[in-house]
Amino acid sequence: MKRSHKISIWIASALLALILALVLLVALFDWNRLKPYIDNKVSAAIGRPFVIQGDLTAAWQREPTEHGLRALVPWPTFTARDIRVGNPSWATQTHFAQLDAVQFRLSPLGLLIHHINVPSVQLSGPQIDLERDQHGQTNWAFTLPSDNTPSLWQLNLGAIGFDKGQIALDDATNRVKLQVTITPLQQAIPYDQIVTQATTEARADVGHDVGKTVDANKTKPDTSASADRTSYQFAWTVTGSYQGTPVTGSGKTGAVLALQQTDQPFPVQARMHIGDSKIALVGTLTDPMHLGALNLRVWFAGTSMAKLYSITGITLPETPPYATEGHLSAELHAHGSRFSYRDFRGRVGESDLGGNLLVVTGDARPKLSGDLHSQQLRFVDLAPLIGADSQTEKQQRGDTTPQPSDKALPVEQFRTDRLRSMDADVTFNAAHIEHPGNLPIDSLSTHVFLDNGLLRLDPLQTAVAGGTIDGRIRIDGGAQPMRSALNLRARHLQLKQLFPTVQAMQTSLGEINGDATLNTSGNSVAALLGAANGDVKLLMNDGAISKTLLETAGLNVANVVMGKLFGDKTVQINCAAADLTGTNGLFTSRLFVLDTSDAIIDVDGTINFANEKMDLNVTPHTKGLRIFSLRSPLYVKGTLKNPDVGVHAAPLLLRGGGALALSVVAAPAAALLAVIVPSRGNSANTCQQVLTSLRNAPATSKK
Repeated sequence: MKRSHKISIWIASALLALILALVLLVALFDWNRLKPYIDNKVSAAIGRPFVIQGDLTAAWQREPTEHGLRALVPWPTFTARDIRVGNPSWATQTHFAQLDAVQFRLSPLGLLIHHINVPSVQLSGPQIDLERDQHGQTNWAFTLPSDNTPSLWQLNLGAIGFDKGQIALDDATNRVKLQVTITPLQQAIPYDQIVTQATTEARADVGHDVGKTVDANKTKPDTSASADRTSYQFAWTVTGSYQGTPVTGSGKTGAVLALQQTDQPFPVQARMHIGDSKIALVGTLTDPMHLGALNLRVWFAGTSMAKLYSITGITLPETPPYATEGHLSAELHAHGSRFSYRDFRGRVGESDLGGNLLVVTGDARPKLSGDLHSQQLRFVDLAPLIGADSQTEKQQRGDTTPQPSDKALPVEQFRTDRLRSMDADVTFNAAHIEHPGNLPIDSLSTHVFLDNGLLRLDPLQTAVAGGTIDGRIRIDGGAQPMRSALNLRARHLQLKQLFPTVQAMQTSLGEINGDATLNTSGNSVAALLGAANGDVKLLMNDGAISKTLLETAGLNVANVVMGKLFGDKTVQINCAAADLTGTNGLFTSRLFVLDTSDAIIDVDGTINFANEKMDLNVTPHTKGLRIFSLRSPLYVKGTLKNPDVGVHAAPLLLRGGGALALSVVAAPAAALLAVIVPSRGNSANTCQQVLTSLRNAPATSKK
């Protein structure tokens, strides 16, 4: 044999021996010898104690997904048992995390080019204690070494698997304490089966208080091919409290969370009760690093939408019990996030509600935008907006403000701080509004703007009884107390449509027109009216008034007055004209006249909304020689809640004189003439004739 051949054989044999020795060394190496080194390096990297208390082992096998010569290289699967990750010194618990074992596979060839390729990590028996103190420090924020030099190493982590475990959260900042228990299911459950079951259960649960929320045929769950590729394999339960409110919940998840494969769905399902608010969801997550492919069907329900503020941070108004169902998607980023709740439908009280909402964070305040619509809105369901619902309903939605028994105006405080917590740009349209007294408010539309505490409803438009009420409202929630400005116009409100059950109105061609311009401040309806400044003008022509009508409309004071003047009979009204001016809640009658077929009724005096007291005189003037039973003036005193109406002890007024006996100045009558708009049809507006005569009549002293 040639010498060169012998040398080649010796070299090859040496290399084979070296490779064999290396293989034997790796296969027989006691990896536990590396634990002190690994513990020190990891502890230094995360800034807190890390220790592997159990064995560290490695098993080698070829990777079935590799091809060619790469398939010949075995991959190690490392298993580290009984791992402890410590907490920072301020935390109340000793450990941040405890795991029975961590198992992960590693590509050895990738290490040659500084790539750490870990296709999967399996966590066994995780016990994690999450904690945030009152200063905002969190134990899940690790202190990493400060080094501006870019690392040569690149980590590629594919998926995280887990089995039964415990997760605890103690958040002192947000007053949250939760205990989550995760357990494996006896067998995997297909995705579409859980979606169907969860949809049925969620609709039954959240719709318990308000009935059926949506048409199930219009909200089919996602059972696409991508969703079918996964299944539910773990169940979880949660108990605890949120800001002092009990929390319970349960749900199901998949077993493997893919971090790099953005097309691999991870199934999630949950049902949560936070006090009397209910949240349910079912769907998939396919991009956990950004939540950019969050695809969920979500249900919300509770006694009032305002209670969602503490859960979601979104300012919503007080409402009756509600339930909604829609599609939620999200994109979470460090600089800001987007949450979209699309195509939702539901009920608020007995009104329907639907639309699309988008919440964007990242600026000084989160911003809510979108469109809302209702086909049938019950007027009574708007009462909680101003605190005008019943005491029982207030207690049900959690309001503890007692309404004084002697007060008629709501004293419940508006939450002006919430107006400053977010911005908004939302349109709302209600196709039809149902009033319990058959008041035909046909529709409502408005554009809501909220910018740094400044709330504007502009425009605000309603179709009422064949006419319109439109205007704008401005509320400055940044001021203390809250400042408000209101400008409304009512035109062509048809009396026979306003009072469809009053027979005397059905042949009437009369209508109501009016203007209101008010500026005020206060944090409740009572406070706002108690500090109001401005003018209110109102005209009604060719109508009728009866005790039954006033009682139906809830006008108790007017009901008592008309009963004393006319008894139970229906009174035809040629014209009712009112011009009131307010200063700090004290409204004075510049002109308040009712022209009937038998008499002219003159009302003067004041209504003080600051203390809800009245001081009015009602003076009837008989027309010509017509018989009118009561010709002595009435007084109206007492409060709005408890009026006192009686007859003045004064001489009978002289017969005759009619409008000439009224002490009417020309200015108020002329001001009301400006409110008159051309009547629909060919008939002239009776109020125009009455006010013209009052304006031109010489003023005389009252007797």
